Amino acid sequence: MLKERTLTITPDALDSMITDYHWMVNAIKEMRAEMVIGAKTAQYGIEATLPKAVGGVGDPIMQEAIRRSKNIKRVAEYERKLLEVQKLIDKVSGEREIQVLNWMLDGRSKRWIGQNMGLSHTHIKNIKNQIVEQMSQ
Repeated sequence: MLKERTLTITPDALDSMITDYHWMVNAIKEMRAEMVIGAKTAQYGIEATLPKAVGGVGDPIMQEAIRRSKNIKRVAEYERKLLEVQKLIDKVSGEREIQVLNWMLDGRSKRWIGQNMGLSHTHIKNIKNQIVEQMSQ
């Protein structure tokens, strides 16, 4: 059986993952859509007869492959962070904390959340600190 590895996440890292959650979800969607390999346009005219660079820095196909490879690694890292946050969501208790967390994961600002809950953005910041503390335990 595979053993699930448990990572110790610092409260600052967890705070950052919660804040970045929404844009990471959107970035994953965009990068996955970009990973679909489409047909390339054939060259015509004099460009078609010129020698092509192979494997070096001047090879645009190789550069594209390197770029896509980096994107695949970046997507994997974002997915790892999202899964860590998702595993810890159940640790949050309290209706207010759950609502703040859900809005933060949806990409809402502390000021927006505060206005909709009738609280100050500093109070929302305190609630977020409580959420991070609950998730860190």
